[in-house]
Amino acid sequence: MSDTVRQGGCRCGKVRFEASGEPLISIACHCKNCQRMTSSAFSLSEGYPASQFRVTQGEPVIGGIHGPIRHYCCDFCKSCLFTEMPDVPDFVNVRTTLFDDASQERPFVETYVVEALPWARTGAAHSFDGLPPMERWSELMQEFAKRRAAVPEEANQ
Repeated sequence: MSDTVRQGGCRCGKVRFEASGEPLISIACHCKNCQRMTSSAFSLSEGYPASQFRVTQGEPVIGGIHGPIRHYCCDFCKSCLFTEMPDVPDFVNVRTTLFDDASQERPFVETYVVEALPWARTGAAHSFDGLPPMERWSELMQEFAKRRAAVPEEANQ
């Protein structure tokens, strides 16, 4: 594990968080829910082990659609901060653009491209009509880690 610590927070600054180590994967999601949640063409996120992510200030609340997937938001400015999924234990999906330095890298995987706006593509290495099958995630994360280790940081941008 790298000793890298990335910090970030919501738009108003009430909630702050940090992620340590390297991300497991970077994702752009084109689903209609992410488009509506972000008021944009897609959401950008990086996945971290839950043990390497922590809220350092404030108390996020569950926002968005209140279902099994939990989207945590700032209760004041309503920024969507991170997501936890009960069927993927020890994984937190952090909104990349909320890091203080959001220029880490381009998305490695894009999901729900069937719902993408016709002009919105990220150049991700892998694209899926929905979510990748569960058995592919491990392979994708391994490939992501190898690419990050082989390529200087500037080339990921």
